[in-house]
Amino acid sequence: MSPATDDAARPTTTSILEAFSLGGKVALVTGSSRGLGQGIALALAQAGADIVLVDRSPAQGTAELVRATGRTVTQLTCDLSTATPDDLTAVVEQAAAVHGHLDVLVNNAGTISRAPALQVTEADWDRVLQVDLTAVFFLAQAAARAMAAQGTGKIINLASMLSYQGGLHVPAYTAAKHAVAGLTRALANEWAPLGINVNAIAPGYFATDNTAPLRADADRSATILSRVPAGRWGAPVDLQGAAVYLASSASDYVHGTVLAVDGGWLAS
Repeated sequence: MSPATDDAARPTTTSILEAFSLGGKVALVTGSSRGLGQGIALALAQAGADIVLVDRSPAQGTAELVRATGRTVTQLTCDLSTATPDDLTAVVEQAAAVHGHLDVLVNNAGTISRAPALQVTEADWDRVLQVDLTAVFFLAQAAARAMAAQGTGKIINLASMLSYQGGLHVPAYTAAKHAVAGLTRALANEWAPLGINVNAIAPGYFATDNTAPLRADADRSATILSRVPAGRWGAPVDLQGAAVYLASSASDYVHGTVLAVDGGWLAS
């Protein structure tokens, strides 16, 4: 069949704003108590999704913000630093059971350990890789099983500028974030035929707890900002549009992309 007559090539009657709507969807967001995770959870709720928050302890502040949008919020507790694959599967299954389905997974939770590579301990290495990579994979795997059964789903991983670069004094984090970018592409290749979109967002230098030491160092902060064309640290609101896009049907033909939201860092 030629492209001119292929049904897949025909324009739809859905308006572009409708394509960005998440009405009727359920989204699970990890690491949602503050910072980027809180901003993403709120954005998805504002776009119409009901939200499942997964944190080490209840994210009450985020839950209140979600409820204020009129959406339903469910809070599940799970310490990703010690969770087994079975624990992570149970979290996803519980979220899907409560709401009847799961449409979006945002693997936002992350941790970092700052030390010269010669001083990194096995415990530091294992903790960072567990939270930033192992948990990401097994949550995605569990979510994909549920999504494959319904024939549709969106998985969004949080990558980093250190998915592209080496950084300083964060070898475990850099290794994990390089792996997240590769994992995103690998899973996209396998799961696109199942109706599941797997993509990632790579935030630039955002004002979060992870970057607090950098921002507290006047010289280091000035060096970083001198290379950011936008001239400022990012704020959680700067990530919200990308998250809604990748969670919505507007991105249905986007697979395996690592979308940089970086104030122009990679272009400089």
